[in-house]
Amino acid sequence: MKVNNFANPIQQKWNLIYQQMQNAPCNPAAILQDHDFLLPDSGTALDLACGLGANACYLAERGLQTTAWDISDVAISRLQQIAQRKALPINAEVDEITLKSFQECSFDVIIIARFLDRTLSDGIMSALNPGGLLFYQTFNKEKITEDGPNNPDFLLAENELLTLFAPLRLVFYQENGKIGKLSAGFRNETQFIGQKRVND
Repeated sequence: MKVNNFANPIQQKWNLIYQQMQNAPCNPAAILQDHDFLLPDSGTALDLACGLGANACYLAERGLQTTAWDISDVAISRLQQIAQRKALPINAEVDEITLKSFQECSFDVIIIARFLDRTLSDGIMSALNPGGLLFYQTFNKEKITEDGPNNPDFLLAENELLTLFAPLRLVFYQENGKIGKLSAGFRNETQFIGQKRVND
């Protein structure tokens, strides 16, 4: 298990958030649940910025050797306890998540939910094995509720994931914005699935 010994305001912020979520429900991202038929039967997976690890558990329960990274040692500790109790193949690590995080590692599946750091896109793609899948879901600037961040730095612009991950083969994309009946459909977040081309 890798544990980085660092403490900064971001880590402290998320530690406090997760300490206050002791009994909160923890469900996998819709992009993963709705498209789990695309997952391989075996292989390796990464839950990046995993939080309490719902996506990591979901992937591990489907037979994938799963790595989970998050800056919060509180979240990682709780995930480690869950993985041990359920005997799930999860390697949960405290990681600040920079481009260096992706060196010397590769995965068949990467899931990112409600996390946005545009500087990591090249590292994420480099860490995908040929034929590997990236599942991405996070908030956009056309969100219709106060859910998620308000800082525009952490909100996707229109079609931004298509640009950030343009080298990947597009498998699925959804960004409903403020079109039509706002009380219906998937709102607030953009969903993307891309596949690394075998010859890349």
